[in-house]
Amino acid sequence: MGSQDRPRKTVKCLVWDLDNTLWRGILLEDDDVRLIPEAVAAIKELDARGILHSIASRNDHDLAMAKLREFGLDEYFLYPKINWNAKSASVKEIAGDLNIGVDTLAFIDDQPFEREEVAFALPDVLCLDAAEVSSLAGRAEFTPRYVTEDSRRRRVMYRADMERNAAETEFGGPQEAFLESLRMRFGIKEATEDDLQRAEELTVRTNQLNTTGYTYSYAELDAFRVSDRHLLLTSTLEDRYGPYGTIGLALVEKGETAWVLKLLLMSCRVMSRGVGTIMINHIKRLARDAGVRLLAEFVQTGRNRMMYASYKFNRFTEIDRRDDFVMFEADLAEIPADPPYVEVTASTTENSSKSSLS
Repeated sequence: MGSQDRPRKTVKCLVWDLDNTLWRGILLEDDDVRLIPEAVAAIKELDARGILHSIASRNDHDLAMAKLREFGLDEYFLYPKINWNAKSASVKEIAGDLNIGVDTLAFIDDQPFEREEVAFALPDVLCLDAAEVSSLAGRAEFTPRYVTEDSRRRRVMYRADMERNAAETEFGGPQEAFLESLRMRFGIKEATEDDLQRAEELTVRTNQLNTTGYTYSYAELDAFRVSDRHLLLTSTLEDRYGPYGTIGLALVEKGETAWVLKLLLMSCRVMSRGVGTIMINHIKRLARDAGVRLLAEFVQTGRNRMMYASYKFNRFTEIDRRDDFVMFEADLAEIPADPPYVEVTASTTENSSKSSLS
C-alpha cells in the first residue's frame, strides 16, 4: 500500500500553490488574477479548526505577497516560500520552520508534475489536486477530533512565535538575557474537565517532545483526572508577546512507595524557551514531599530522542531496559531551582499552596 493510501493522521499544515490553485490565472502573465472562492472558504474553515497554511509557489515573491495583501489573505500564510526552487525543497523547509514532521503536511497544486515531484521527494506528504479544493473541509485528514480554544488561536500563536524569533535574532546579547526580557509566566495545575480536549490533542499531536508516545482518549484522560491513584497535570506559558496556550501534559501513577511518570510531553513551540525542566522539577518535589520514589517510563519512538536526553540531564538513572522501553528513577536528593527568568505558579492537590519565582 502506498503512502498516499495509508490511513493518515490529522494534517497540521496545508501548503498551497498560487497560480490556478488559490487564484485563477498566472500572476506573471496577468496581474488581474481572481481568487477561487472555494479555496478561500477552505483556508478560513481549516484555519478555524487549527490547521495552519503556508505557500510553495514558483513566482515572484514581492509581486505575489503584494497580491495576497491586496486580497487580505497574507496573514493566513506562515513562512511562505515563493521562489524558483523545487517545491519539495520549499515544503521541507516549511516543515522545519514550523518545527513539525513532513508527515503532518499536505500540499495542493493544479500541476501533476509539481505534485509528483513533491510526492517522490517527500512520500509522507499528502499531495492533492487543486480540483479537489471544494472537498477539503470534508476530508478526515482535515477534521480534528476536537477544536479547542488553542486550536482556534493556533495561527495567532505561531505568528507571535515568529515575532519572538525575529526579536531573538536581533537581540544580540546572551541567551539568558533574551529569555529574561520575555517576562515568561509558567503555570502548572491539575487538569479540569475543560482541559481534556486539549490534553487529548496534545497526546496525538506531540511527537518529538513526548517521553512515551502514548496517546489517550478523552474518556481515558477523564478517568485519570478523577482517579485517586493518578495525577494529571497541565502546564501553560505566556510572555510579553502573548499566550502559548496549554503546552505541557504529565500523567503520574501514584503507588504507596513509588510514583511512575507514565507520560510527559511538551509542545515543540517552547523547545527553545528553557522551560522544559519546570514540570519535571515540580513532580520531583511532589514525590519527595510524599516520601516516595519517582520512576519514569520512556519508550523510544524514533522521534523523541530529545526526551531521553532530558531525563538523563535531569538526573534520572536507567534502572531497567527492554528493547525500546526504559525505566528511569529520579534523584530526589537535590532538586534544582526553576529558571530565574520564569515566574512559576503551581497549584495541585498534593501541594495546594501557590508558589512564585521571579
